[in-house]
Order: sequence, then C-alpha cells, then structure tokens
Amino acid sequence: MEKLADIKTNFAQWYQDVIVQAELIDESPTRGCFVFRPYGYAIWEEIQKELDAQIKATGTKNAYFPLLIPESFIKREAKHIEGFSPELAVVTIGGGKELEEPFVVRPTSETIIYHMFERWIKSWRDLPLKVNQWANVVRWEMRTRPFVRSLEFLWQEGHTAHRTQEEAREMALQALNIYKQLYEEMLAIPVFAGEKSESERFAGADTTYTIEGLMQDGKALQMCTSHMLSQSFPASFGVQYQDDDGSLKTPFCTSWGMTTRSIGALLMTHGDEFGLLMPPRIAPIQAIIIPIYKKDDQREAVEQQCKKIKLMLDEHNIRAELDLDTQTSPGAKFYAWELKGVPVRIEVGPKDLEKDQAVLVNRAEHDKTKKKQFVSTDMLVSQTTQLLELIQKQLFAQAKERIEKQLHHGDKLTEFGPKLEQEQGMYQTGWCGSAACEKEAKAYKATIRCLVNNGTHKDCFACSNASTTDVFVAKAY
Repeated sequence: MEKLADIKTNFAQWYQDVIVQAELIDESPTRGCFVFRPYGYAIWEEIQKELDAQIKATGTKNAYFPLLIPESFIKREAKHIEGFSPELAVVTIGGGKELEEPFVVRPTSETIIYHMFERWIKSWRDLPLKVNQWANVVRWEMRTRPFVRSLEFLWQEGHTAHRTQEEAREMALQALNIYKQLYEEMLAIPVFAGEKSESERFAGADTTYTIEGLMQDGKALQMCTSHMLSQSFPASFGVQYQDDDGSLKTPFCTSWGMTTRSIGALLMTHGDEFGLLMPPRIAPIQAIIIPIYKKDDQREAVEQQCKKIKLMLDEHNIRAELDLDTQTSPGAKFYAWELKGVPVRIEVGPKDLEKDQAVLVNRAEHDKTKKKQFVSTDMLVSQTTQLLELIQKQLFAQAKERIEKQLHHGDKLTEFGPKLEQEQGMYQTGWCGSAACEKEAKAYKATIRCLVNNGTHKDCFACSNASTTDVFVAKAY
C-alpha cells in the first residue's frame, strides 16, 4: 500500500488516501457518484440499524415513495422550487419518446409525500401520521467529495403531520435529539445542536434545526437537519382534515433526515496518521484476530486457538473477524487492519498457547506502554468488552478535547475573520439578526452555522447594533 498523506499538513489528501486504501469507496464511471465498497457500506448498515430502531421508537413507520416525481409537484411550493432548482436532475425522455410531463429525480420527497398525505389524512383521528423512508436522492452538485457531497447519496427522511404546531415542533426537536444522541453515543462525535439562520433554512421550512460538527482541519460540517415545515407544504397540496369540532384544518408538518455524510464526519473526526479510527459501537468489525507463527508446524495449533476465540466472541455478540491469509506477514496485517480502524487487535502466537493467553491491542491508544495487554483465555471476552467500551470513551474524549481547542470567542469579524482563513476553527460571536451582517462573513468564506442559546456577546459581529443572539461562525464543507 502507498503511504498516506500527512494528516496534519495535507488533510484533504489524507482523506482521499484513506477512503481508497481502507476500501470504503471507489470511483464510478458516473461523474460525481461513488461506489460504496462492502466495508464502507457496512458502516452505513450499522448506523442505519441503530437509527432505524430509534426512529421506530417514536411511532414512525417505514414506507417507500417513488424516485421519479412529476415536475409540477416540485413547482407547487414556490420557496421549494427556488431553493432546489439549480440542483435538480430532470428526466425528459422515457421509452424513446419525449415525456408529456418531465420527472424530477428525487432531491427530497416532501412534494410527493404530501400528495399522498392529501389522500391519507381525512380526519383528526388520522393524526399524527409519521412515516420514514430509507432511500437515495440526487442533487446536481458541481463540486463533489466522497461521503460529504455527491450527486447521489443515501439517507433516511422522516415526514410527520400533526394537529398542533406544538406537537410538530416537539417532533422536530425529538428527531434532532435522536441525531445528537446517535452522533455522540454511537459515533463518539461531540456536536453542536441549534437553529439555522433564515438564509440557511431548508427551502419551504419555517424553522430548520441542525447538528453541526467541527472536523480536524477546523472546518464545520452540517451533519443532519430537522425541519419545522408548519403548513406550507400541506397547504400547497390541499392536505386538510376534519377536526373533532367539524371544522376543516391544515395539519402542521415536519421533515428530518440523516445521510451517508455521517460516514465522512466519522472519518474526519477520528482518523490519525495510521488511517481510520472506528468507534466500537458503530464499527463493522470490532476485533480482528491475527494468528502469529514462524514455522508451519505451529500454524494448525495457533489457528485452531484463533478459531476458538472467534467463536467465544461471536457468542457474546462481539463483531469479530479472523485473518487467516497465509500470503501476508503479521506486520502487514497489523498495518492493514489499523488502516481500516478496527478498534481491537487480538494476537495469538505459540508462546500465548503455552500460557493460555492472548494479546489485546488498543487501536486508539498511542502510548506504547498502555497499548497492549496480556489476557488469559478465560478472561478474554470480558476484557475485550471492557476494552471496547474504553476505546469508545477514549475517542469521544479525544475529539472533545480537540474541538474545545478549536472553538473560540470573538467580538468583531474584522478581528477573527482573518484568523478563520489562517487557523480555521469556529468562533462564537454576537449577531443582530440582519441578513446584511450575515453576508459579511462570506468575505472570509465563512457562514453562520447555527444560533447559540447561551448568548454572552452584547454586540453584533459586523455592525454596532446590539446582538439578539450568539451564533457560531466557521468555514464549512
């Protein structure tokens, strides 16, 4: 394998090197689209498995809606078409003939879902209605980056309808909290949750809530959003229900989604000079077992012990793999599995057989005196379980410590703007709420990432007016 680029001096190239060498993704012949290799897709499956359970716990049920949406549907909601128009892919020919009405390839599903809601929602007894779909979407991005921004990506999108605005807002915030919990507890990524400014809202939404992360190179990343749509979309599609007093009313709605961008966030948060660092709770392979021997007559006994260990781990639901490749040296195997970010390596050699033990190696530990531990075979399952939990906590703590160093306070954009360009990172500052002041940040290629509840700044970062809210300002992907 080729050497990875230096993560500290060439982060962008390091990212490209890692996703290819760790066999997460590959280029496709379709511009701006990428092929998920099995290991990369397995990460998405683990995320999907956890998130799907959390979504269903809210009473939301999975459904599926068409990939092709009549163009007239997109045009019904004025703000929606204005926001998405540059990103739309449109099908105009089908079966060799020009279509009477073009189809838009799904950029998001609000329009077609509210068309169906109009058919399904007739009475207050039909509410709340909560559906979610796991799907792919297409947005015609000009500049692409694997996992972070591509023409086609995978996601889930939840859509709900409620009798009251309060119920809808509660649902939108509940979804946001699910995402925050998933990122912090499963992916070990500390995040910032808040509300987007008006200019950064989803097209057609009353309020957009966001989960923002800060990557190792100091750039922010929007990792998922939850939208309070209120009544704009249902009104555009004639969704009404008869309330218990006999009156006709329009429901209040939400939509929320998380994408395969979460994998990009995972890589850019936890990678190091050796490759990826997978948080154990989301790692497709939590432990890799590697037999070590010098002579052929040692091989059978060592491999048999390794197989025994794998069965033990399997029985306790630890996701383990056994590397029996005879053409690759142990050192090369160590490098390959470190590159893939497998949290725990288990080594077994002839001396370990004699002592009825194995060696546990912590991928996240850089102190060589703490990296390895010798564990008796009968304690291996419990010690591996404990080590996986330790690594999960280590990764979150390391990420949090790093982010705290990248998070700053600033009073005036003229002072911290140049620092954003040079050092990057994120600044908490005051804002008067003016769109004109918000645009000032773009001079430094930065944006307001979200509003901050715990305001400490009295004045706006761009003008002399009083601040109405603190905001986070950063350069972003």
